[in-house]
Amino acid sequence: MNNSKKIFLCLCMSMCCIVSAWGQMKQLSGTPIGSPSVDYGSGDNVPANVFDGDYDTYYASQERSYTWVGLDLGEPYVIGKICYAPRTGYTSRMLLGVFEGANEPDFSDAIPFHIIDKEPPEGRMTFIDIACSRGFRYVRYVGPNNVRCNVSELRFYGSAGEGNDTALWTASDLPLITIHTTDAREVTSRTTYIDGTYSAIYSTKIDGSPARSSGGTRIQSDTLQIRGRGNASWGFPKKPYRLKLNRARKLMGMSADAKNWTLINNYGDKTLMRNLLAFDVSCRLGMAWTPEGRLVDVFFNGEYEGTYQLCDQVQVHEDRVAVTKMEKTDNYGDFVTGGYLIELDSYASGEPKWFTSSTFRIPITIKYPDSENITPYQEAYIKNQWNAFERTVSSSNYADPETGYASMLDVPSFVQYFLVGEYSGNTDTYWSVNVWKERDDPRFHFGPVWDFDLAFENDNRTYPISSIGNTFIALSSRSSAANGVRSLIPRIINTTKDLQCEEWSRARLDRGLSTEQMLHLVDSLAEKADVSQRLNFIRWPILSTYVHQNFQALGSYRAEVESMKSYISYRMDWMDKKVGLDSIYSKVILPISTVAKGNVRSGVGGILLEGWPEGTKVTISDVAGGLLTRLVVDDFFVIVPLPSGICVVNLATPDGSVHHVKAYVR
Repeated sequence: MNNSKKIFLCLCMSMCCIVSAWGQMKQLSGTPIGSPSVDYGSGDNVPANVFDGDYDTYYASQERSYTWVGLDLGEPYVIGKICYAPRTGYTSRMLLGVFEGANEPDFSDAIPFHIIDKEPPEGRMTFIDIACSRGFRYVRYVGPNNVRCNVSELRFYGSAGEGNDTALWTASDLPLITIHTTDAREVTSRTTYIDGTYSAIYSTKIDGSPARSSGGTRIQSDTLQIRGRGNASWGFPKKPYRLKLNRARKLMGMSADAKNWTLINNYGDKTLMRNLLAFDVSCRLGMAWTPEGRLVDVFFNGEYEGTYQLCDQVQVHEDRVAVTKMEKTDNYGDFVTGGYLIELDSYASGEPKWFTSSTFRIPITIKYPDSENITPYQEAYIKNQWNAFERTVSSSNYADPETGYASMLDVPSFVQYFLVGEYSGNTDTYWSVNVWKERDDPRFHFGPVWDFDLAFENDNRTYPISSIGNTFIALSSRSSAANGVRSLIPRIINTTKDLQCEEWSRARLDRGLSTEQMLHLVDSLAEKADVSQRLNFIRWPILSTYVHQNFQALGSYRAEVESMKSYISYRMDWMDKKVGLDSIYSKVILPISTVAKGNVRSGVGGILLEGWPEGTKVTISDVAGGLLTRLVVDDFFVIVPLPSGICVVNLATPDGSVHHVKAYVR
């Protein structure tokens, strides 16, 4: 059989399969339902209008947002096809409209199964195939934000059955989080939680690594509480959120088994990835704990909200800031010495528990124990301990390794924190600084890192960072800092030059921090987020607008990403010259390698192979040459569990090139 006949036969077989599948579906009917509609006085603006076959009738809601129209089908159906038509003259008002299904009449358990990503034509139906295996009794169309729904016609097609959760819809190649609050209430407070439910839809392979293709094979659902969060970021139209799950879990397979999570809005960061880049640098510098983040699509009460960053909450927790937890009885002796989490905080005066330090007059928030649980003895202890540290820093013998600041400060953590801020060019490195203290340890530890939306050349106050010259950004008057911090940090920065070189060299030479690795990470994230970012900037059309501290508005996502990549290349060379790069600090000498074609990301308990060609053969050894494991890459992401320490990753790609990468497993 020749090739043309084979192709024709395959096409015929495919068409037969499609016809067979369509034959099991039918147009669904039910009771029209919807949110309150606008009363035009004639009484004819009702949900049933969108099922009457008349393009001249329509449904328009009373409220402008979180409004919908749909069907109670009477029993569950697996939806296989939908079609829709806009109200005449209002085609743009269906852009980003969402279809979702539920089995509770209040749609508290709803998950989306389609989003309209381009304006539909008027006067005729647009047909869409649906890929969602769950059955729904209630189906609806949710209008985009601020448009009063405005839809002319809807149709749903499907087959009866409860279905299953083996193939759920996602809006892009990113995971999806959908949240429904009680009575579709909006989040208007940063302090008061409101009740709701959530579903997190994502894909994993059997080994737990993220899958390459879009669509969901896993779903986590439960009740939660949600409130706003952030300081400057709370003032943006796209809001950030704090989530408190009903029960602790590893949300979307992330490392921490916890109740508290954050959704970071990244409004002023048009690449949507600056925090994730900085977190990668923090890991490679070996900080005790670095927050984990993942880009996700967020839907709120049925509406598409945009691309967010699901992230750890910075808190005292065994999987996060793992200091000893305090009891209200821990008021004397060694018990009162920890653990604590505080923040050098420009916004401290708005927090329930804070103080101003005695020497440098730094505003400091006490984050743990929190305001409801901290005792007067514990509060007095942490204040006195920090004030004693400041007195030591300001003393004449502050640099003495035995009696100076090193006696009360974990100096490597300070240097690591400093280097993350300097490489990323973070203007806000010392605007808010997390600091923790463990029990029976007199030293303060800096970290974890947080808040990099202005980093990687994204701030008009410091652009271009190259114009600052040979000065660290932390020591420049053009950067920002909490009151008094500029008096404290220079004394430590200026007396830790050797340690700065050591920590930087280890990250560069032993832990894979390189320009190539950073650029590959950028490209990988940009590729993964490509569909999502397009939807995000339809929802928030700011690519040509100056927002927050932007110094430029380039008009496209790709241009924003390429601009940031130019900074990344420049800054790595600058840091090597300024801080120093010395091979005496490297524990491993690798053979000459070609430029890597993928990324090897260090982590806790293992490494992540990201973006390597399928079929790449991987051999991982310890520093002594002992074999740890072998595998073959078969997906975009592959998680490899490994013991802690430095390992050597040898990768042989299908094109015959060989690559050698060092990784540091914590």
